[in-house]
Amino acid sequence: MIYLDNSATSFPKPDVVYDFMNSFYRSRGVSPGRSGFDAAIETEEMVQETRILLTELFNGDDPNRLTFSYNASDSLNMILQGLARQGDHVITTMLEHNSVLRPLFHLSQDGVIEVTHIPFDGRGYVNPDDFRKAIRKNTSMMVVNHCSNVIGTVQPLAEIGAICKEHGLLFIVDASQSAGAIPIDMKAMGIDVVTFTGHKCLMGPTGIGGSYVMEGVPVKGTRFGGTGVRSAQKTHLEEFPYRLECGTLNLLGVAGLNAGVKWVKENGIETLHTKEIQLWDRLRRRIQEIDHVITYCAESPENRNPVLSLNVGGFESGDVGTMLDVDYNIACRTGLQCAPLVHEGLGTTEIHGTVRLSLGPFNEESHVDAAVKAITEIASIKR
Repeated sequence: MIYLDNSATSFPKPDVVYDFMNSFYRSRGVSPGRSGFDAAIETEEMVQETRILLTELFNGDDPNRLTFSYNASDSLNMILQGLARQGDHVITTMLEHNSVLRPLFHLSQDGVIEVTHIPFDGRGYVNPDDFRKAIRKNTSMMVVNHCSNVIGTVQPLAEIGAICKEHGLLFIVDASQSAGAIPIDMKAMGIDVVTFTGHKCLMGPTGIGGSYVMEGVPVKGTRFGGTGVRSAQKTHLEEFPYRLECGTLNLLGVAGLNAGVKWVKENGIETLHTKEIQLWDRLRRRIQEIDHVITYCAESPENRNPVLSLNVGGFESGDVGTMLDVDYNIACRTGLQCAPLVHEGLGTTEIHGTVRLSLGPFNEESHVDAAVKAITEIASIKR
């Protein structure tokens, strides 16, 4: 299989991720922070080390404010529901994934908040001035997808963050597609909360993600349960990390994320990204030479991740995906990619989305060439 669906889940993982998950879970797969025997203490040390690794990655200060969840969608639900107050106005974008769109929609539908969606331009980027113009007296926060999972464009977080700080607004960033691929400095970018998932660019397994919450962000806990600390207390603990965590952690997921983050750091975010973008540019240039094929927001390799959305004239995107899979053994993603407003902006909603090819650190030139050959042959079929 030629795997070109890394925006969904990076695959394969580095061998060190598989090996560490297996060895750690076999030898110390016990509940962290719940008991005083050696294996439990060592397990808690691994969990804390992972908090430290990720806190450093985002340039945070306190590893205890790095909390784990199932994934970015899970964290975004906790953050958005924990911050929304009756009568608030929230500014977000048309580039968002449903992990942001749906929680905000439900809060709006329930009459809690109002929402404004900032459009993107023909190149796939938002204009920070549009955020400034959208601010109202009751605006409380801005929520921005750092990198689009459909078109791969990386948004100007520092400029948006500066506007938030100027107006005293909270700045929430969905880093699902960028954590581990694009440097994120929460302090320099003015970010109050960053949410991430482990199974994409951080090279961890599925089922693990989290958030980092800066000091002073008034997020309320929305889940309550066991923490292994002060068990006689009737209310859930307010301090971090317990405020956003309850029950036993996904230890196997944390272990895989630990190994994945170390692998990314050792190989270098910039080094990995440069290789992937070079492959993307090779793919983009050659795909754009094929008759009857259209690409979206793919004019330059600057400020983007290696994601290419396309359509072949006369074919449904799903049919192209099926042909790539069955006839060429190429795995990709088709449809709306859980980001309906992106396709509304692209004008691809009525034609049921796009074919998305997304590259990762284990892709090679031969994979790109095979995809180009396959798309060329599909585009040549009489319609």
